[in-house]
Amino acid sequence: MVRLYYRAIRAPGYRHRILERFGHFTPPADYGRQKTTIWIHAVSVGETYAAQPLVKALQKSYPDSQFLITSMTPTGSESVKTLFDGSVFHAYLPYDLPMAIRRFLHTTNPDLLIIMETELWPNLIYHCKQRDMKILLANARLSEKSALGYEKISGLMYKMLQSFDAIAAQSKEDADRLEALGADIEELQVTGSLKFHVQKNAGLTADEPFFDAIKASNRIVITAASTREGEEEKVLEAYKDVQSKNPNVLLLLVPRHPERFDEVTGLCERSQLQTMRRSLPQSAINDIEIIVGDSMGEMARYYSVANIAFVGGSLVNTGCQNVIEPAVLALPILVGPSQFNFAQICNQLESAGGLLTVSDEKGLAASLNQLVENDVLRRQMGDASKSVVEGNQQALPALLHIIEKLIS
Repeated sequence: MVRLYYRAIRAPGYRHRILERFGHFTPPADYGRQKTTIWIHAVSVGETYAAQPLVKALQKSYPDSQFLITSMTPTGSESVKTLFDGSVFHAYLPYDLPMAIRRFLHTTNPDLLIIMETELWPNLIYHCKQRDMKILLANARLSEKSALGYEKISGLMYKMLQSFDAIAAQSKEDADRLEALGADIEELQVTGSLKFHVQKNAGLTADEPFFDAIKASNRIVITAASTREGEEEKVLEAYKDVQSKNPNVLLLLVPRHPERFDEVTGLCERSQLQTMRRSLPQSAINDIEIIVGDSMGEMARYYSVANIAFVGGSLVNTGCQNVIEPAVLALPILVGPSQFNFAQICNQLESAGGLLTVSDEKGLAASLNQLVENDVLRRQMGDASKSVVEGNQQALPALLHIIEKLIS
């Protein structure tokens, strides 16, 4: 409880629906406890977006079933609303306390649990198995760093991994690490990443005057997305260098966490750069040098007007965010050296020529200048990044086949 209130200081959404964190979930009136319930746990925004194509496909394949999605964060909850428009039920996953988990399972009565990526909670898994539920670990990834951490609790990891009825790993490296920690090789297969199943036009279904104005400005747009604390300063330093050589550029700076929107806006203003916030009444953008993307659910739009993408979380040691979102839109992609969240995919994109790794803000400035000044290079890199996405979309049919066997 204390932790919730502490987090609510910066993210007020944590103040709401607190009882759900302890298993007190009150289903809506149309929740059918006797219906077949497929439960997907997606801890936050990234996992929810990755789950979207799977959930949509399952809704078509199993129209008589109902779908429950749990998350841990308010932003995850908001993304469920944005992506599924009331076609699923949402709850916060309870804390991993035996009584809270049992209470939640009794209320929701699910038949199948699909855990996205590697969100492993011992009480959750134990009590699901006690109810003879099927459990699938989908889109599983395990970095070398995480694997080393899990080795310290190898006994517990072994028990949890042995409890899964199937594990679908993103890559052979992920599968090997999971097997080394105790996953049953007979239940483990490599399916690829669901994150490759991004739809090009997802989130772009309606006209938006603000983004239309950016396109109409005929400027070269750099979208720096999902930036973290300590990273914006580096991006701004690189951008100033680019702007001094190529004035016809515009920076869209989109912080990862909404509680930092004010902080990042202040940082831009102190940098003596003409700054606009997406959320405020809009004026002409011709003299604007930076737009702070202080809105939720519009990442596809921020990328759609870009000529170049920098993916944040990579110039600080937080592992970089989703590089597939700009790749599907055929953008050249720049990332810093910290890539452990998307290591395999970054390697694929870089090997194909669609992504460049920069070591620091000076390297970022140099690569941005090169791309700003060379539209042929931008097109070549963009085509390469898009081709990687289009060539790696086997995960969804493979997962659907696994699920069919589990619930038949």
